[in-house]
Amino acid sequence: MRGLLFSKVRTVAATVLCLSAISLTSCESLIGDRKEGSLRIHFVRGQFATKAVTELPDTNDFNLIIKDGGGKVIFDDKYGNVPENMIVESGTYNISVRSSEFSRPDFSTPVYGDDQCVIVPPGGVESVDILCTQVNSGVRLKIEPNFLTSYPKGALFLKSSEGRLMYSYSEKRIAYFQPGEVSLIIDNDGTQSNLLTRSLEPKEILTVGISAPEPSSSDGGVGGIHISIDTTRNWTGADIVIGGESGSGSVPDNAIDVATARKSIGAENVWVYGYVVGSFKSTNHIQFEAPFPTATNLAISGKTSASTNDVCLSVELKKGEMRNVLNLVDHPENRGRKVFFKGDIVEAYYGLPGVKNITEYVLK
Repeated sequence: MRGLLFSKVRTVAATVLCLSAISLTSCESLIGDRKEGSLRIHFVRGQFATKAVTELPDTNDFNLIIKDGGGKVIFDDKYGNVPENMIVESGTYNISVRSSEFSRPDFSTPVYGDDQCVIVPPGGVESVDILCTQVNSGVRLKIEPNFLTSYPKGALFLKSSEGRLMYSYSEKRIAYFQPGEVSLIIDNDGTQSNLLTRSLEPKEILTVGISAPEPSSSDGGVGGIHISIDTTRNWTGADIVIGGESGSGSVPDNAIDVATARKSIGAENVWVYGYVVGSFKSTNHIQFEAPFPTATNLAISGKTSASTNDVCLSVELKKGEMRNVLNLVDHPENRGRKVFFKGDIVEAYYGLPGVKNITEYVLK
């Protein structure tokens, strides 16, 4: 509930801000030329989940749409491809981030997203911190064996205004829908009946128990069906947040990101993660494109599209198995891959904050 309230308050506040800002920028255009500013958009503190999930999506693959105050799209691409410093006209911008497209009900398709309205001042920099939570809703059915016995010719469907899904008796996956009304329908040998209608909130995952301890009625109806909301198995997608407080770095699952590592000089024996973007040719000189100059080091960043030193971290590759597997001279295909290192964060290696004395690594 707290996460949902925060989300609603944030959305309303952003809408009010945008409406006010659009009015202001419209007046501004009447009194003089608008000057340029810049946008910097980041999942600045990594990603974490307070509830176990099979796999969180890669933030570089999130779709990012940026529109100006007039609704014109100025960027529509993967987050990993957005420039570190996007030069734009000063004014109001609407920023929408989604982990994937979602228009019709489907199984195993949680969508994470964020919507923000920001104002870029003339000659200034507006930094946007992306904080994504689940924006769609889900339903899972817990079907008791006696239901199959009572309704061997029955079929269950979950339906919303966007479409419907057949939920087989053996189905274990979560069915996802846009927030709003979702109905549970049974088709019993050609006769359809609505068993339940429930209005779902964003982030909500509803578990519905279905049983039929009594045989169905002889006229083909749907007698004897018991429906229950299994609150002990309910949970909410608000427990999953992408972007937010950094991890502690104690294990790969809560590794700190590059931006946090650059501010954590002196930390020892911690896990750090990032995306391989190049290697160092010399001090302060990162080669971001093949051919790569050396096998002894890497440059990692929070985004695969990084092209400047100030968003990168240097990594020492000691001679041995780690260097053989990770170096870009022999494996240029590693560029863009996500990698985790356990080591010490030092003030300078090849002129940048870096990771040395690495004892473990994980390549995704």
